[in-house]
Amino acid sequence: MAVSADSADSPEHPAPAAFPAARRPRRWRAVLVALALIALLAALSWYLVQRARAPAGPGGAPGSGVPGVGMVFGGAMPASTVGAARAVQGELPIVIDALGTVTPSVTAALVPQVSGVLTEVLFEEGQSVRKGQVLARIDPRPFEQALAQAKSQSARDQAQLSAARVTLARYEELWRQDSIARQTLDTQTALVQQLEAALQADRASEGTARLNLEHTTLRAPVSGTIGLRAVDVGNLVSSGLSGGIATITQVQPIDVLFAVPQDRVPAVLAAQQAAAGGLSVVALDRARTQTLAEGRFLTLDNQVTASTGTVRAKARFANGDGALFPNQFVNARLQLGVERGVLVPVTALRSGPQGDYVYVIDDERTARLRPVVRGMASVREVLITQGLAAGERVVTEGGDRVKDGGKVQLAGEGGAPGGRGGARTPGAGAPAPAPAAPAASASASR
Repeated sequence: MAVSADSADSPEHPAPAAFPAARRPRRWRAVLVALALIALLAALSWYLVQRARAPAGPGGAPGSGVPGVGMVFGGAMPASTVGAARAVQGELPIVIDALGTVTPSVTAALVPQVSGVLTEVLFEEGQSVRKGQVLARIDPRPFEQALAQAKSQSARDQAQLSAARVTLARYEELWRQDSIARQTLDTQTALVQQLEAALQADRASEGTARLNLEHTTLRAPVSGTIGLRAVDVGNLVSSGLSGGIATITQVQPIDVLFAVPQDRVPAVLAAQQAAAGGLSVVALDRARTQTLAEGRFLTLDNQVTASTGTVRAKARFANGDGALFPNQFVNARLQLGVERGVLVPVTALRSGPQGDYVYVIDDERTARLRPVVRGMASVREVLITQGLAAGERVVTEGGDRVKDGGKVQLAGEGGAPGGRGGARTPGAGAPAPAPAAPAASASASR
């Protein structure tokens, strides 16, 4: 059945649309172009990030930091600028650093032994006094009267005892003549013994009164420096006076108390037995920059402090110049001896998942990762017991930019002839390289 052209284009039978079919390929091409641009931007961003992280090259320009990337963009892998030092054979002092407190070797309070009115103070505050020196006096008159009373009682009992002894001697003679009864003689003998005991008590009372009279004169119990006066003249003092009239401290010599970790106690005891002249102790200031005094280790306490896990230790200092003052805080440094071995700066030692290691620089300026075993350490140096020999050069600064097997450049070294830092001399037709940026120079010097 034939269909006319008018019937084909009629609304009942519309012709198929050709426009959407023509637009479909153009839509896929736009998507592919967008994906390609996104991939290109991601690759460029990754390259720029890696280029910024890479260390500066010998000529001052930043390297790529990724193998192969530098070759693609024109140039060899740059060398990292590092600081280096030689490992040396030496001795490392074995020391214990601890916070210490200066304490007087002897402290004594000038406390009255009797009660009375303070009549004289014969010292000046801060004065150096000698043992036995008269420092103060208490009103002695009541104690003089007590002594006189004790003496009179003793004299009375002495007279009664003398009379009883004469009577006893007469009774003994009559007893031998069988002129008196035995009971009379025994009674007189008991009376003599009673009077002898009373006389002993009187003499003891007399001695107590004399001792109290002597205590009215207050003398220095020790030699040292006397502190501030707590009681003035005219005040009533007693034997129970808290703190006393003043305090005397002996500061020459003087002691320093500090704490030793309980794990180091065996080493301290072994070093103390091995040292013939005693262990050396140095007192430093709070910043540990200035030595205040040098002394000798005395002893350890007899028990561990459970709350801190330490043992108290004491060192004694002559303190002839008075540099140490009671209750002063100092840093005590106890030297137990020395340990011999290979020494490197502390900054050369690094730690990783496999343990401690250093970067060793060979003659070709190549850094090699070397596992080592560390020993004792001080503030500046660390002892290497295994893995390193004296004379080898190790990286001390800039180790975070060094890779195992990577080239390095020592700080302060010049580049190859013809260009700074090993850069090539520009040819006749090539433009000269731009000067290094200040930021690159600062990075290389670190």
